[in-house]
Amino acid sequence: MIDRPVAAHRPRIVALGGNATPGGSGERLLRHALARCEAQGAATMLFAGDAIDLPMYAPHRSERCTKAQALMAALRDADGIIVASPAYHGTVSGVVKNALDYAQDLVSDAQPYFDGRAVGLIAVAGGWQAAGSTLATLRSITHALRGWPTPMAVTANSSQPLFDPDGQLVDPGIEQQLDIMAQQVVTFAKMKAEYAAAMARGQAETLTSLAL
Repeated sequence: MIDRPVAAHRPRIVALGGNATPGGSGERLLRHALARCEAQGAATMLFAGDAIDLPMYAPHRSERCTKAQALMAALRDADGIIVASPAYHGTVSGVVKNALDYAQDLVSDAQPYFDGRAVGLIAVAGGWQAAGSTLATLRSITHALRGWPTPMAVTANSSQPLFDPDGQLVDPGIEQQLDIMAQQVVTFAKMKAEYAAAMARGQAETLTSLAL
């Protein structure tokens, strides 16, 4: 029997957040994090701006708009997730919270909510106190959705210079945090895929031995 190499799984990382209007600090930080994920071999999708400007989540209604369907389909197939929220009055913005509420539609999946996936978190505020409290809320939401918050999370103070006039990140501390967080999301996704492949190989070997 000749062993053939199995193609490496390319992790799918889905990011959501920022503001309902495009181009905010949260969205730009998400784009930077996704670029780092892509550099490590991941495929990425971003839901920000109009893509997360969704109707108020109504669990008693079965119909979903096209944007909500697209977001849930992406999350359902995601191997890792990144969420960014601006701080609104010390907590997660209504737009981001509403988008996350739609994850309730994944409750009956074989892998419900964010189960088994690393979730990187970014909180952006006009001060450190609100950034910290918003990050704490994002962690609580992630736990409730059965996700694994990465050890590294990112808090950004938008009252300090974060980007140059061309939109490039200029804060080296934030850049390092984003890079570490992105690496952790991708690494966890790859490890999980390798574990699943090893389990599948083990089951196949067991079945083969039983058939002999």
